[in-house]
Amino acid sequence: MCSVCGCANGETLIGGMKRVLKPRSAATTVGWKPTPALQQLARTTPDVASAHAHHLHYGHGPAHAHAPGLSQGQMVRIERDILGKNDALAQANRRRLAERGIFALNLVSSPGSGKTTLLVETIRRLAGSVAVSVIEGDQQTEFDAERIRATGAPALQINTGKGCHLDADMIGRALDRLDPPAGSLLLIENVGNLVCPAAFDLGEAHKVVILSITEGEDKPLKYPDMFAAADLMLLSKVDLAPYLDFDIARAIGYAQRVKPSLQTIICSAKSGEGFEAWLDWIRAGLAATRASGTLVAHQP
Repeated sequence: MCSVCGCANGETLIGGMKRVLKPRSAATTVGWKPTPALQQLARTTPDVASAHAHHLHYGHGPAHAHAPGLSQGQMVRIERDILGKNDALAQANRRRLAERGIFALNLVSSPGSGKTTLLVETIRRLAGSVAVSVIEGDQQTEFDAERIRATGAPALQINTGKGCHLDADMIGRALDRLDPPAGSLLLIENVGNLVCPAAFDLGEAHKVVILSITEGEDKPLKYPDMFAAADLMLLSKVDLAPYLDFDIARAIGYAQRVKPSLQTIICSAKSGEGFEAWLDWIRAGLAATRASGTLVAHQP
């Protein structure tokens, strides 16, 4: 379970089949620590500084979280065990994808940011030039996977039950079922959540965080771990800018306070604005992945 929210107590279904949990030994155990960028942000930004007399802050201890009935030491041990096992499985996924030249992206955001709409338009525009497979993560329903399949692209649905994020074990099992072709693009749509998916490596090449302009500009400061973990931010639904009070420059500035190297593409799946820049970014990643080694054919 997640040591912060206690998720994953419900049944997980991968493509309609229950995931059977088996004990695994961890090759490594690692704990999460705030990045230097986040530590500096907490020191210098009033919005997130912890030294404030008029609020309660449960992120001070070594676990950077609070759970009733657990000490900080217990939480740190649980988190190290969970993330250590997950990281070992993520590295196995990463090797597997690299051997076959598959460029995998982990798309993360809050609910309602337009991830699935963006994926549908991405697949439509890449049709005929790039093979695309999709892993969909939601607590329940197959609605998003059905929308992806309507484009002609294969999609596997993972329903996490009470879980609030995908993990590397789920992705490994999904890869067994989905079997994306060598040299292809794999898009992973994570569960809508700006907290826990930041901590879980799935074996992807990059996390891509999607922030829609129907949300607040301050999301990067409110949920800094996610923006620190991402390599690209898609500022989506920009076609709605004339109707909303959203400061695009401020949102980008806040995101770069968290991670100065974070790239941003302003885009809209409806109007098409920024989409060529997004597709060019994908094509560059695909080319680099294919060139990094000799592709290994699937062995049944």
